[in-house]
Amino acid sequence: MRFTAVTLFPELVLAASRFGILGRALARGLWSLDTMNPRDYAHDAHRTVDDRPYGGGPGMVMLAAPLAQAIGAARDAQRAAGCGDSRVIHFTPAGTPLTHARVAELAAARDAGYVLIAGRYEGIDERLVGREVDEEMSIGDFVVSGGELPALMLMDAVVRQLPGAMNDSD
Repeated sequence: MRFTAVTLFPELVLAASRFGILGRALARGLWSLDTMNPRDYAHDAHRTVDDRPYGGGPGMVMLAAPLAQAIGAARDAQRAAGCGDSRVIHFTPAGTPLTHARVAELAAARDAGYVLIAGRYEGIDERLVGREVDEEMSIGDFVVSGGELPALMLMDAVVRQLPGAMNDSD
């Protein structure tokens, strides 16, 4: 099982994954984690990853081009690591609610790779969602500052289901 978080704050995801059940299961080699920072795929001097929404409105959205390149790099890395399938998940309050049954399905696909988009600002460019995202998922009907916490919650829920992740199988 391989997760790749596409995030502007890779340090946050990497640090949180080192603790508790996630950290122990990672040390046991039951799952792996990579991060891709869209800023690494921006082509201007300021490494810009946001812009005003094309339809107007408040705030900023994450640009499609750097995100698409980061997602492509994540898929390529997962394929090179032997993942049989690579699914892109975008976290949004409007997505399909995450349930235990869905967590069990994700955990059952042992050779799968999951690319988790940790959006920021007011969201991500909707054209990217249509082209790149396999599943929109919600961890609840509320808004948080970014997708890193939802990504970590999904990873924690899935990893707990892997054989050997818990010290006691009951």
